[in-house]
Amino acid sequence: MSRRQEQIVRLVETDLDASRPVKVAIRRIKGVSFMFSNAVAAVSGFGDKKLADLSENEQKKLEDIILNPQKYGIPAWLYNRRRDPETGENRHLAVSTLELQNKMDINKLKKIKCYRGVRHSLGLPV
Repeated sequence: MSRRQEQIVRLVETDLDASRPVKVAIRRIKGVSFMFSNAVAAVSGFGDKKLADLSENEQKKLEDIILNPQKYGIPAWLYNRRRDPETGENRHLAVSTLELQNKMDINKLKKIKCYRGVRHSLGLPV
């Protein structure tokens, strides 16, 4: 039996399967939804190309589109942090910044002792 050799590409702090098309592969990145990946694929122009076929520059462009979608005209309703409570602006977060922001939001809820914060601190369903 021969084993299929897997290719892995590191993109936005995540290891992705390079044998998949771009718009399918980038959905494994935390913070990238189905609709957002379709928008990134449409803006980048290489949605149906395999991730392994992308050059270094194309991979960097893809990473920049995911991290800074406002520069490329992706609509704000696709972002995962619309009307940020601190700044009031629309932002899209990915991987570690998304996790950190989520933890900070939960800690803020716990600190002000609102209903959701109390439920979080007691480990109950929110």
